[in-house]
Amino acid sequence: MDKLSDLEFFTRLVKHGSLAALARDIGVTPPAVTARLAQLEKRLGVRLLNRTTRRISVTHEGEVYLETGARILDELNELEKRVSSSRGSPRGKLRVNATFGFGRRHIAPAIVAFARQYPEVEVQLELTDRSVNLADQAFDIGIWFGTVPDSRLVARKIVSNRRLLCAAPAYLKAAGTPTQPRDLQSHQCIILRESDAAYGTWHLQRGNKVETIKVRGGLSTNDGEVGVLWARSGFGILMRSQWDIHEHLQSRQLVPVLREWALPSADVYAVYPERANLSAKVSAFVEFLTVWFGRHAQWVAA
Repeated sequence: MDKLSDLEFFTRLVKHGSLAALARDIGVTPPAVTARLAQLEKRLGVRLLNRTTRRISVTHEGEVYLETGARILDELNELEKRVSSSRGSPRGKLRVNATFGFGRRHIAPAIVAFARQYPEVEVQLELTDRSVNLADQAFDIGIWFGTVPDSRLVARKIVSNRRLLCAAPAYLKAAGTPTQPRDLQSHQCIILRESDAAYGTWHLQRGNKVETIKVRGGLSTNDGEVGVLWARSGFGILMRSQWDIHEHLQSRQLVPVLREWALPSADVYAVYPERANLSAKVSAFVEFLTVWFGRHAQWVAA
């Protein structure tokens, strides 16, 4: 910063044409300007100006310093204008992270509409099997489910979503329908391993009563679509988000199980690292997703 300040000081000094004129302009004494110039020349090890009581002239070294310095200052000013203007109009690169299933089915189509509305924003969507640390991997926004454990992150709810237990009618006809959570321990359960949550442990709540059940089954996977396929094929009871199974519930390929019991929250959030100085592209994308899901999230109405 001191070097940039020196560049600006020297550029303004040459423009004013005398030490006294610069002193008057910035509100200091002429000796203060003389001392600043002497300090700059000492640091560089060259004379930048030849000066008399009436005028100054730029040395060869001073001309090199002035020409290059002026270009650097212009580039810096242009950079700051570009960065500042990004708060007013959405533009630039926007890095978004989402999980594979939800990202393919819902975030990717939303980005198609967003890109048409905001052509100056370059969107990079990266899909992963679970939520990632946004700051470590330089993402602007992450799409997360349920509660956000890191209080340093800002979370904006973009659409409601519930988790449900479900199974194929054929499975329930053969194995019976659970009437209370502990019945799940005697059933085949399809286990998903998509997060750091305890493997095969389901938490159910009805009013003030909470049940924690360790379930088992012959099939487990880290992919939600595979789990839904197995459930539709009659291989057991599955816990899955409403966004992923609402069509199968409507077609009766799957039916709810223990529907009076609630499962952990799965509302969908747009998560970003900080609220202060939020860029226009991030703000626009979050607002866009909220409106888009309000129009297209059929599972909410269902």
